[in-house]
Amino acid sequence: RCKNLSVSFWNSYWMLPSDVCGMNCFWEAAFRYDYMKTHPSEKMHLAVVACGERLEETVTMLRSAVIFSIKPLQFHIFAEDQLHESFKDILDGLPYEGKVNYTLYPITFPTESAAEWKKLFKPCASQRLFLPLILKDVDSLLYVDTDILFLRPVDDIWSFLGKFNSTQIAAMAPEHEEPRIGWYNRFARHPYYGVTGINSGVMLMNMTRIRRKYFKNDMTPVRLQWGEILMPLLKKYKLNITWGDQDLLNIMFFHNPESLYVFPCQWNYRPDHCIYGSNCKEAEEEGIFILHGNRGVYHDDKQPTFRAVYEAIKNYSFGDDLVHSLLQPLELELRKTMHTYCGKVYKVFIKQLTKSVRDLYARRSKGR
Repeated sequence: RCKNLSVSFWNSYWMLPSDVCGMNCFWEAAFRYDYMKTHPSEKMHLAVVACGERLEETVTMLRSAVIFSIKPLQFHIFAEDQLHESFKDILDGLPYEGKVNYTLYPITFPTESAAEWKKLFKPCASQRLFLPLILKDVDSLLYVDTDILFLRPVDDIWSFLGKFNSTQIAAMAPEHEEPRIGWYNRFARHPYYGVTGINSGVMLMNMTRIRRKYFKNDMTPVRLQWGEILMPLLKKYKLNITWGDQDLLNIMFFHNPESLYVFPCQWNYRPDHCIYGSNCKEAEEEGIFILHGNRGVYHDDKQPTFRAVYEAIKNYSFGDDLVHSLLQPLELELRKTMHTYCGKVYKVFIKQLTKSVRDLYARRSKGR
Protein backbone atom coordinates (compact mmCIF):
# COMPACT_ATOMS: atom_id res chain seq x y z
CA ARG A 1 0.00 0.00 0.00
CA CYS A 2 1.25 3.49 -0.82
CA LYS A 3 0.87 5.88 2.09
CA ASN A 4 2.11 9.27 3.23
CA LEU A 5 1.59 10.89 -0.14
CA SER A 6 2.43 14.56 -0.39
CA VAL A 7 -0.54 16.79 -1.17
CA SER A 8 1.63 19.66 -2.34
CA PHE A 9 2.01 17.93 -5.65
CA TRP A 10 2.63 20.73 -8.08
CA ASN A 11 5.94 21.64 -6.39
CA SER A 12 7.25 18.25 -7.48
CA TYR A 13 5.15 17.71 -10.59
CA TRP A 14 8.02 16.70 -12.85
CA MET A 15 9.41 14.16 -10.39
CA LEU A 16 8.97 10.48 -11.13
CA PRO A 17 6.16 8.76 -9.23
CA SER A 18 8.81 7.03 -7.11
CA ASP A 19 9.88 10.41 -5.76
CA VAL A 20 6.36 11.08 -4.53
CA CYS A 21 5.26 7.83 -2.91
CA GLY A 22 8.25 5.51 -3.03
CA MET A 23 9.51 2.94 -5.48
CA ASN A 24 6.86 0.43 -4.39
CA CYS A 25 4.14 2.83 -5.47
CA PHE A 26 5.69 3.25 -8.91
CA TRP A 27 6.02 -0.48 -9.49
CA GLU A 28 2.51 -1.12 -8.18
CA ALA A 29 1.14 1.22 -10.86
CA ALA A 30 3.37 -0.22 -13.57
CA PHE A 31 2.51 -3.81 -12.65
CA ARG A 32 -1.22 -3.08 -12.70
CA TYR A 33 -0.92 -1.48 -16.13
CA ASP A 34 1.02 -4.47 -17.48
CA TYR A 35 -1.51 -6.88 -15.99
CA MET A 36 -4.44 -5.08 -17.59
CA LYS A 37 -2.71 -5.12 -21.00
CA THR A 38 -1.87 -8.82 -20.85
CA HIS A 39 -5.12 -9.99 -19.21
CA PRO A 40 -7.93 -8.52 -21.28
CA SER A 41 -11.35 -9.12 -19.79
CA GLU A 42 -14.96 -8.17 -20.21
CA LYS A 43 -16.07 -4.60 -19.75
CA MET A 44 -16.91 -3.29 -16.32
CA HIS A 45 -20.64 -2.61 -16.13
CA LEU A 46 -21.77 0.46 -14.20
CA ALA A 47 -25.42 1.40 -13.65
CA VAL A 48 -27.03 4.62 -12.44
CA VAL A 49 -30.61 5.84 -12.12
CA ALA A 50 -31.31 9.53 -12.89
CA CYS A 51 -34.55 11.40 -12.40
CA GLY A 52 -35.57 15.01 -11.92
CA GLU A 53 -32.66 17.45 -11.83
CA ARG A 54 -29.90 14.85 -11.59
CA LEU A 55 -28.52 15.19 -15.15
CA GLU A 56 -25.46 17.30 -14.31
CA GLU A 57 -24.69 15.27 -11.19
CA THR A 58 -24.91 12.01 -13.11
CA VAL A 59 -22.65 13.24 -15.91
CA THR A 60 -20.08 14.42 -13.34
CA MET A 61 -20.13 10.96 -11.76
CA LEU A 62 -19.61 9.31 -15.15
CA ARG A 63 -16.75 11.70 -15.92
CA SER A 64 -15.03 10.72 -12.68
CA ALA A 65 -15.33 7.05 -13.67
CA VAL A 66 -13.77 7.70 -17.08
CA ILE A 67 -10.78 9.75 -15.92
CA PHE A 68 -8.85 7.00 -14.14
CA SER A 69 -10.36 3.65 -15.12
CA ILE A 70 -8.21 1.14 -17.01
CA LYS A 71 -10.52 -1.52 -18.45
CA PRO A 72 -13.40 -0.54 -20.78
CA LEU A 73 -16.61 0.70 -19.20
CA GLN A 74 -20.22 -0.01 -20.14
CA PHE A 75 -22.64 2.51 -18.65
CA HIS A 76 -26.28 1.49 -18.09
CA ILE A 77 -28.17 4.75 -17.58
CA PHE A 78 -31.77 4.49 -16.40
CA ALA A 79 -33.42 7.89 -16.81
CA GLU A 80 -36.74 9.61 -17.30
CA ASP A 81 -37.63 9.95 -20.96
CA GLN A 82 -37.20 13.73 -21.01
CA LEU A 83 -33.54 13.36 -19.97
CA HIS A 84 -32.48 10.95 -22.73
CA GLU A 85 -31.66 13.52 -25.41
CA SER A 86 -29.62 15.62 -22.98
CA PHE A 87 -27.63 12.56 -21.92
CA LYS A 88 -26.95 11.69 -25.57
CA ASP A 89 -25.83 15.21 -26.44
CA ILE A 90 -23.41 15.40 -23.51
CA LEU A 91 -22.03 11.87 -23.56
CA ASP A 92 -21.52 11.81 -27.33
CA GLY A 93 -19.39 14.93 -26.99
CA LEU A 94 -16.94 13.52 -24.44
CA PRO A 95 -13.54 12.16 -25.64
CA TYR A 96 -13.73 8.60 -24.39
CA GLU A 97 -10.74 7.33 -26.36
CA GLY A 98 -12.72 4.20 -27.23
CA LYS A 99 -13.00 2.86 -23.71
CA VAL A 100 -16.64 3.70 -22.92
CA ASN A 101 -20.02 2.70 -24.29
CA TYR A 102 -23.40 3.60 -22.87
CA THR A 103 -27.00 2.48 -23.13
CA LEU A 104 -30.01 4.54 -22.07
CA TYR A 105 -33.06 2.85 -20.59
CA PRO A 106 -36.49 4.11 -19.53
CA ILE A 107 -37.57 3.90 -15.90
CA THR A 108 -39.60 0.69 -15.60
CA PHE A 109 -41.25 -1.15 -12.72
CA PRO A 110 -43.41 -4.30 -12.63
CA THR A 111 -46.70 -3.33 -14.25
CA GLU A 112 -48.98 -4.52 -11.48
CA SER A 113 -47.17 -2.50 -8.78
CA ALA A 114 -45.47 0.32 -10.71
CA ALA A 115 -47.22 3.16 -8.84
CA GLU A 116 -46.21 1.76 -5.46
CA TRP A 117 -42.55 1.38 -6.41
CA LYS A 118 -42.39 4.85 -7.98
CA LYS A 119 -43.47 6.60 -4.79
CA LEU A 120 -41.12 4.62 -2.53
CA PHE A 121 -38.58 7.02 -0.95
CA LYS A 122 -37.36 9.25 -3.83
CA PRO A 123 -38.62 9.14 -7.44
CA CYS A 124 -37.01 6.25 -9.33
CA ALA A 125 -34.79 5.23 -6.39
CA SER A 126 -36.19 1.71 -6.17
CA GLN A 127 -35.30 1.06 -9.84
CA ARG A 128 -32.00 -0.37 -8.58
CA LEU A 129 -33.84 -3.31 -7.00
CA PHE A 130 -34.93 -4.52 -10.42
CA LEU A 131 -31.58 -4.30 -12.23
CA PRO A 132 -30.86 -8.06 -11.95
CA LEU A 133 -34.23 -8.73 -13.59
CA ILE A 134 -33.90 -6.10 -16.34
CA LEU A 135 -30.23 -6.59 -17.30
CA LYS A 136 -30.58 -10.32 -17.73
CA ASP A 137 -27.48 -10.71 -19.89
CA VAL A 138 -25.17 -8.83 -17.50
CA ASP A 139 -23.21 -11.11 -15.18
CA SER A 140 -21.87 -8.49 -12.76
CA LEU A 141 -22.69 -4.85 -12.17
CA LEU A 142 -21.61 -1.87 -10.07
CA TYR A 143 -24.60 0.27 -9.16
CA VAL A 144 -23.95 3.79 -7.85
CA ASP A 145 -26.14 6.73 -6.90
CA THR A 146 -25.88 9.87 -9.01
CA ASP A 147 -24.02 11.69 -6.20
CA ILE A 148 -20.98 9.40 -6.34
CA LEU A 149 -17.47 10.49 -7.39
CA PHE A 150 -14.70 8.01 -8.18
CA LEU A 151 -11.31 9.13 -6.88
CA ARG A 152 -9.52 5.99 -8.09
CA PRO A 153 -10.12 3.57 -10.98
CA VAL A 154 -13.43 1.72 -11.11
CA ASP A 155 -11.23 -1.33 -11.73
CA ASP A 156 -10.26 -1.37 -8.07
CA ILE A 157 -13.74 -1.74 -6.63
CA TRP A 158 -14.62 -4.07 -9.50
CA SER A 159 -11.82 -6.36 -8.30
CA PHE A 160 -13.83 -7.13 -5.14
CA LEU A 161 -15.89 -9.50 -7.28
CA GLY A 162 -12.87 -11.80 -7.27
CA LYS A 163 -12.81 -11.72 -3.46
CA PHE A 164 -16.38 -12.98 -3.02
CA ASN A 165 -16.59 -16.38 -1.40
CA SER A 166 -19.00 -19.00 -2.73
CA THR A 167 -22.02 -17.59 -0.86
CA GLN A 168 -21.57 -13.85 -1.44
CA ILE A 169 -23.67 -12.14 -4.09
CA ALA A 170 -23.19 -8.42 -3.39
CA ALA A 171 -20.90 -5.94 -1.65
CA MET A 172 -21.77 -2.76 0.22
CA ALA A 173 -20.31 -0.54 2.94
CA PRO A 174 -21.71 -0.02 6.46
CA GLU A 175 -24.17 2.83 6.95
CA HIS A 176 -22.10 4.07 9.89
CA GLU A 177 -18.77 3.35 11.54
CA GLU A 178 -19.74 4.83 14.88
CA PRO A 179 -22.85 3.26 16.50
CA ARG A 180 -23.41 6.32 18.70
CA ILE A 181 -24.45 8.29 15.61
CA GLY A 182 -25.89 5.34 13.69
CA TRP A 183 -29.39 5.63 12.29
CA TYR A 184 -30.45 2.00 11.99
CA ASN A 185 -29.31 0.90 15.45
CA ARG A 186 -31.11 3.88 17.05
CA PHE A 187 -34.26 4.36 15.00
CA ALA A 188 -35.01 1.46 12.64
CA ARG A 189 -38.34 -0.35 13.07
CA HIS A 190 -37.32 -3.27 10.91
CA PRO A 191 -34.42 -5.78 10.72
CA TYR A 192 -31.12 -4.47 9.36
CA TYR A 193 -27.73 -5.90 8.54
CA GLY A 194 -24.97 -6.01 11.15
CA VAL A 195 -24.44 -3.41 13.85
CA THR A 196 -25.28 -0.21 11.96
CA GLY A 197 -26.90 -1.37 8.72
CA ILE A 198 -25.58 -1.00 5.17
CA ASN A 199 -25.66 1.85 2.65
CA SER A 200 -26.78 0.99 -0.88
CA GLY A 201 -25.36 4.06 -2.66
CA VAL A 202 -22.44 1.93 -3.88
CA MET A 203 -23.50 -1.65 -4.56
CA LEU A 204 -21.39 -4.23 -6.37
CA MET A 205 -23.43 -7.21 -7.57
CA ASN A 206 -22.80 -10.63 -9.01
CA MET A 207 -26.16 -10.62 -10.75
CA THR A 208 -25.92 -14.20 -11.99
CA ARG A 209 -25.73 -15.34 -8.37
CA ILE A 210 -28.52 -12.96 -7.35
CA ARG A 211 -30.84 -14.38 -9.99
CA ARG A 212 -30.06 -17.96 -8.93
CA LYS A 213 -30.27 -17.54 -5.17
CA TYR A 214 -33.21 -18.53 -2.99
CA PHE A 215 -33.46 -16.12 -0.04
CA LYS A 216 -34.39 -16.85 3.54
CA ASN A 217 -37.08 -14.47 4.80
CA ASP A 218 -39.52 -13.84 7.66
CA MET A 219 -42.65 -14.17 5.55
CA THR A 220 -42.63 -17.84 4.62
CA PRO A 221 -40.55 -20.93 5.47
CA VAL A 222 -40.08 -21.34 1.72
CA ARG A 223 -37.07 -19.54 0.29
CA LEU A 224 -37.87 -17.02 -2.45
CA GLN A 225 -35.92 -15.79 -5.47
CA TRP A 226 -35.10 -12.13 -6.02
CA GLY A 227 -38.08 -11.43 -8.26
CA GLU A 228 -40.44 -13.18 -5.83
CA ILE A 229 -39.35 -11.55 -2.59
CA LEU A 230 -39.42 -7.81 -3.37
CA MET A 231 -43.15 -7.13 -3.39
CA PRO A 232 -43.96 -9.26 -0.32
CA LEU A 233 -41.20 -7.42 1.58
CA LEU A 234 -42.62 -4.06 0.56
CA LYS A 235 -46.13 -5.06 1.60
CA LYS A 236 -44.96 -6.27 5.00
CA TYR A 237 -42.68 -3.38 5.88
CA LYS A 238 -43.90 -0.36 3.93
CA LEU A 239 -45.26 1.36 7.06
CA ASN A 240 -41.98 0.80 8.92
CA ILE A 241 -39.33 1.80 6.39
CA THR A 242 -37.82 5.26 6.04
CA TRP A 243 -35.11 4.89 3.38
CA GLY A 244 -37.12 2.89 0.87
CA ASP A 245 -35.21 0.36 -1.20
CA GLN A 246 -32.12 0.60 1.05
CA ASP A 247 -34.24 -0.58 3.98
CA LEU A 248 -35.52 -3.51 1.94
CA LEU A 249 -31.93 -4.51 1.14
CA ASN A 250 -31.06 -4.29 4.84
CA ILE A 251 -33.96 -6.58 5.68
CA MET A 252 -32.95 -9.03 2.98
CA PHE A 253 -29.31 -9.24 4.07
CA PHE A 254 -30.30 -9.42 7.75
CA HIS A 255 -31.87 -12.77 6.93
CA ASN A 256 -29.05 -13.74 4.51
CA PRO A 257 -25.87 -12.28 6.06
CA GLU A 258 -23.68 -14.90 4.43
CA SER A 259 -24.57 -13.38 1.06
CA LEU A 260 -22.96 -9.98 1.68
CA TYR A 261 -19.35 -8.87 1.27
CA VAL A 262 -18.72 -5.71 3.32
CA PHE A 263 -16.08 -3.29 2.07
CA PRO A 264 -14.53 -0.46 4.13
CA CYS A 265 -15.93 3.05 4.53
CA GLN A 266 -13.42 4.71 2.19
CA TRP A 267 -15.31 3.04 -0.70
CA ASN A 268 -18.48 4.94 0.25
CA TYR A 269 -17.39 8.05 2.15
CA ARG A 270 -20.28 10.31 3.18
CA PRO A 271 -20.67 13.48 5.25
CA ASP A 272 -21.46 11.34 8.30
CA HIS A 273 -17.84 10.20 8.23
CA CYS A 274 -16.56 13.66 9.10
CA ILE A 275 -19.27 16.13 10.18
CA TYR A 276 -19.16 14.88 13.79
CA GLY A 277 -15.42 14.32 13.72
CA SER A 278 -13.44 11.91 11.57
CA ASN A 279 -14.68 8.31 11.98
CA CYS A 280 -13.42 6.46 8.91
CA LYS A 281 -9.96 5.22 9.89
CA GLU A 282 -9.26 3.65 6.50
CA ALA A 283 -9.75 7.02 4.79
CA GLU A 284 -7.45 8.68 7.29
CA GLU A 285 -4.74 6.18 6.37
CA GLU A 286 -5.18 5.90 2.60
CA GLY A 287 -7.59 8.62 1.54
CA ILE A 288 -11.11 8.48 0.13
CA PHE A 289 -11.62 6.06 -2.76
CA ILE A 290 -15.28 6.84 -3.56
CA LEU A 291 -16.96 10.04 -2.40
CA HIS A 292 -20.72 9.98 -1.76
CA GLY A 293 -22.26 13.45 -1.50
CA ASN A 294 -25.67 12.47 -0.20
CA ARG A 295 -28.19 14.95 1.22
CA GLY A 296 -27.42 17.33 -1.66
CA VAL A 297 -24.09 18.52 -0.23
CA TYR A 298 -22.59 19.08 -3.70
CA HIS A 299 -25.14 21.83 -4.30
CA ASP A 300 -25.35 23.84 -1.07
CA ASP A 301 -22.95 25.43 1.39
CA LYS A 302 -23.42 22.98 4.26
CA GLN A 303 -20.36 20.86 3.41
CA PRO A 304 -17.98 22.97 1.28
CA THR A 305 -15.32 20.23 1.30
CA PHE A 306 -17.60 17.87 -0.61
CA ARG A 307 -18.73 20.64 -2.92
CA ALA A 308 -15.14 21.59 -3.75
CA VAL A 309 -14.34 18.07 -5.00
CA TYR A 310 -17.54 17.97 -7.03
CA GLU A 311 -16.90 21.34 -8.68
CA ALA A 312 -13.29 20.40 -9.48
CA ILE A 313 -14.28 17.23 -11.32
CA LYS A 314 -17.28 18.84 -13.00
CA ASN A 315 -15.12 21.65 -14.38
CA TYR A 316 -12.13 19.53 -15.42
CA SER A 317 -11.64 19.39 -19.20
CA PHE A 318 -10.50 16.04 -20.59
CA GLY A 319 -6.99 16.31 -21.96
CA ASP A 320 -5.91 19.10 -19.62
CA ASP A 321 -3.01 18.50 -17.27
CA LEU A 322 -4.51 16.86 -14.17
CA VAL A 323 -2.05 18.38 -11.72
CA HIS A 324 -2.46 22.00 -12.76
CA SER A 325 -6.10 21.81 -13.87
CA LEU A 326 -7.53 19.56 -11.18
CA LEU A 327 -5.31 18.86 -8.18
CA GLN A 328 -3.72 22.25 -7.66
CA PRO A 329 -6.92 24.35 -7.71
CA LEU A 330 -8.74 21.69 -5.68
CA GLU A 331 -6.25 21.76 -2.83
CA LEU A 332 -6.48 25.54 -2.72
CA GLU A 333 -10.27 25.31 -2.43
CA LEU A 334 -10.10 22.56 0.18
CA ARG A 335 -7.82 24.67 2.37
CA LYS A 336 -10.58 27.28 2.50
CA THR A 337 -12.90 24.76 4.20
CA MET A 338 -10.73 24.14 7.27
CA HIS A 339 -13.24 25.97 9.48
CA THR A 340 -15.59 22.94 9.11
CA TYR A 341 -15.20 19.49 10.65
CA CYS A 342 -14.77 17.87 7.23
CA GLY A 343 -12.38 20.62 6.19
CA LYS A 344 -10.16 19.85 9.16
CA VAL A 345 -9.41 16.49 7.52
CA TYR A 346 -9.34 17.86 3.97
CA LYS A 347 -6.21 15.86 3.14
CA VAL A 348 -8.23 12.62 3.08
CA PHE A 349 -10.23 14.15 0.20
CA ILE A 350 -7.16 14.57 -1.98
CA LYS A 351 -4.74 11.88 -0.81
CA GLN A 352 -6.03 9.06 -3.04
CA LEU A 353 -6.79 11.44 -5.89
CA THR A 354 -3.13 12.40 -5.90
CA LYS A 355 -2.09 8.77 -6.11
CA SER A 356 -4.60 8.11 -8.90
CA VAL A 357 -3.10 10.91 -10.97
CA ARG A 358 0.42 9.59 -10.39
CA ASP A 359 -0.67 6.07 -11.35
CA LEU A 360 -2.29 7.41 -14.51
CA TYR A 361 0.87 9.20 -15.56
CA ALA A 362 2.89 6.07 -14.77
CA ARG A 363 0.63 4.00 -17.04
CA ARG A 364 0.90 6.54 -19.83
CA SER A 365 4.68 6.62 -19.49
CA LYS A 366 4.82 2.82 -19.54
CA GLY A 367 2.62 2.71 -22.64
CA ARG A 368 4.82 4.98 -24.73
